[in-house]
Amino acid sequence: MSLRAPLRSFHSFKPRLVALATAAALTLGATQPAHALFGVGDIVLDPVNLVQNTMTAARTLEQINNQIRQLQNEAQMLINQARNLASLPFNVVNRLRSTLDTTRQLIAQAQGLAYQVSHLNTEFARLYPEQYAATVSGNQMFQDAHQRWKNTLSGLQTAMQMQAQVSQNLSLDEGVLADLVSQSQSATGALQAMQATNQLLALQAKQSIQSQQLMLTQDRAASLELARQAAAIERGREVTRRFIGSGTGYTPQGVSFYSH
Repeated sequence: MSLRAPLRSFHSFKPRLVALATAAALTLGATQPAHALFGVGDIVLDPVNLVQNTMTAARTLEQINNQIRQLQNEAQMLINQARNLASLPFNVVNRLRSTLDTTRQLIAQAQGLAYQVSHLNTEFARLYPEQYAATVSGNQMFQDAHQRWKNTLSGLQTAMQMQAQVSQNLSLDEGVLADLVSQSQSATGALQAMQATNQLLALQAKQSIQSQQLMLTQDRAASLELARQAAAIERGREVTRRFIGSGTGYTPQGVSFYSH
């Protein structure tokens, strides 16, 4: 049971108690000496002492009330601190990783030129030469041209697959965003609100990475086509050179059918 109800009753009765004791002291003091003692049987009454004791009791009650209010404020402060330290029972990190893995797998499965720089340099130098050597056969140049065409086709396919996957992931991101906004609005403390905000930032970072992956595949497809066109020009130049040859041109000469 709370102490506030009886303390409040006594606190409301305090002014009347003080007034009653003061009136009794003034009435008795008008006919008796200031420090006279009155006795009824074995009971001795000192009016001045009665007033002092009453005032002391009132001040003591006020101090107790102040202490109770202070304890209540401290208890409320502890409750608020507990709410601020409560962790958010919701986490979308695994959902974000799952959707991000789908686009990462498309890049890993891409055919054609490798994404690793060390392998890319070797393959690019072989399939997209600045100039064909004289020792390269015509059949080899044809096979290289066919491989370049396949690389371009593969790059375009990967870019379109990435576009489709990103479009599919957007609907999933909308669900994640709705859940995070709901959790943020219903957060009971500072820590939960901060954790919800951090997860919103994680969603934003995931979408930024996904946009970079999409741009990467699109730019790669465009670069493969430009490289194919440049290699086709060099192949045509080399074929033309071989067809014309490097010897001296034909010079007509007179022919004599009859010898003298």
